[in-house]
Amino acid sequence: MCLRFRLFLFQNAHCQQCRIQRCNTEYVASTSPANGLQEEVALDVDYCIALRAYALCTRRQARSCRGDLVYHSAVFRIKELFSQHNCSSEGPTSSSKVPSTSRPGVSELCDYENRVLLSGPAGQQKKYAHCGLFGDPHLRTFRDEFQTCKVEGAWPLIDNRFLSVQVTNVPVVLGSSATATSKITVIFKTYQGCTEQKVYQATTEDLPLAFQDGTRSGGESSSLTIVERGGSSGVGRQVRIQARYIGTSIIIRRVGSYLTFAIRMPEDTLDLSEDSGGLQLCLHGCPRNELIKEHTLSRQSQQPRLQATNTELGPLRPPHQIYTVELATAKCRETLQVEDVYFQSCVFDLLTTGDPEFSMAAYGALEDLKALPPSKLRQNSPRTPRVFNGQTPAVPAVNSSLLPLLLLSLLLL
Repeated sequence: MCLRFRLFLFQNAHCQQCRIQRCNTEYVASTSPANGLQEEVALDVDYCIALRAYALCTRRQARSCRGDLVYHSAVFRIKELFSQHNCSSEGPTSSSKVPSTSRPGVSELCDYENRVLLSGPAGQQKKYAHCGLFGDPHLRTFRDEFQTCKVEGAWPLIDNRFLSVQVTNVPVVLGSSATATSKITVIFKTYQGCTEQKVYQATTEDLPLAFQDGTRSGGESSSLTIVERGGSSGVGRQVRIQARYIGTSIIIRRVGSYLTFAIRMPEDTLDLSEDSGGLQLCLHGCPRNELIKEHTLSRQSQQPRLQATNTELGPLRPPHQIYTVELATAKCRETLQVEDVYFQSCVFDLLTTGDPEFSMAAYGALEDLKALPPSKLRQNSPRTPRVFNGQTPAVPAVNSSLLPLLLLSLLLL
C-alpha cells in the first residue's frame, strides 16, 4: 500500500509539466499584435491587464516550474515590468473589449515582415541597415561608413538583445599589418515564444550547414533557419542564416583561406545613438588606433615580424607575389566593373598582401550588398567616417582617376 502511494505521488508529480512557455507565448501575443517587439508596447491600461495576466499564469506554474530557469527569469522580469510601466499588481487580468478576430497567431508574431504589414502604414516605413566585413579587413558599418582596420584578434561586430557576432582576425603575410577573418561566431539569443538560443560558428576549415547543436532550424514555424548556396560566379561557398522573427539575414562566405561576413537588420532592432552599445564594430566602427590610414601603411610595412606565427594557419607566409599599381588595378578590373569603394579595397589588398584571393573577397562582399541591401534611402555609395580630433578617415572615397597616383605615392612614402 505504501509503495503504491509513493508511486502515485511520483506519477502525479511527473505529470505536472512546466508550462512557462505557454505563459510567455500568451504574453507575447497579447502585447505584440502589430509591432512585435515586447519592449515597444503602448503604455496603457490594456498593457497592465496583459502583464497581470502574465503574472497570474506564472503563479499557477510555480509548483511545476520551481526548478526551471526560464520560469525564474520570467518571474524576475515581470517584477521589473510592473515597476517600469507603473502597473499595479491588483486589478483585472482580462480586457472587457471584444477580442479582435485579426489578432495574429504565434507563427505570425515570429515573422518580422508579417508584423510590419499588420502594423499599417507606419510599418511600411521600416528601414534596414547593412554591415559587411571582408578582405584586409574592410568594414561597412550600419551607419553606411567605410573603414579599413587592423583589428587583430577577437572583436565584437554586434552585441544587442537579439544576437551577438564576434570575429577573429589573424595576420596574413610577413611584414604587413594586414589581417583577415579566420573565425566567425554568431549567437542568436532566446526570444521568448519564437526561438531558443542558437549558436553558429564558422572557421576557415569548416563552414558548417548547422548550428552547434546539430540542428538546421529552430523556433516556432522555423523562424530561424540555415541554408547553403554555391558561391555566385565562383566566389567561394556560402551559408545564409535567416532569422525571420527579427527580420535579419546573414551571409558568411569562405573565399580562399578566409571568411567574409554580411548582415541586414531592421534599424528598429538597433540602437543607433552615438553613445550606445559599447564596442560594436558594425555600429560604431573601429577604434581610432585600429584604423589603417594611407600615409602610415608603408611605414608599417617596413617593420617585418619575421618571428610571428599565425596560430590558426601555421607560420605566416611571404606575399604571394608583388603587385604594382597597374597590375593590381587590372586584376581588380577583371572582377569589379565599377571603380567604387569595393574596387579601391581590392586594389589596396592586392598591394598589401599580394594575394589574388582578396580580389574575389571584395567581389563577394559587393554581391552580398546586392543580396542584402539597406533601405532605398541608403543605397548610395557609403560615406567616409567623420574626422575626429583632426585625424583623417580610413580609406576615403576618391575620384577613380586619381587612384593609381594615390596608391603610387603611398608606396613611395
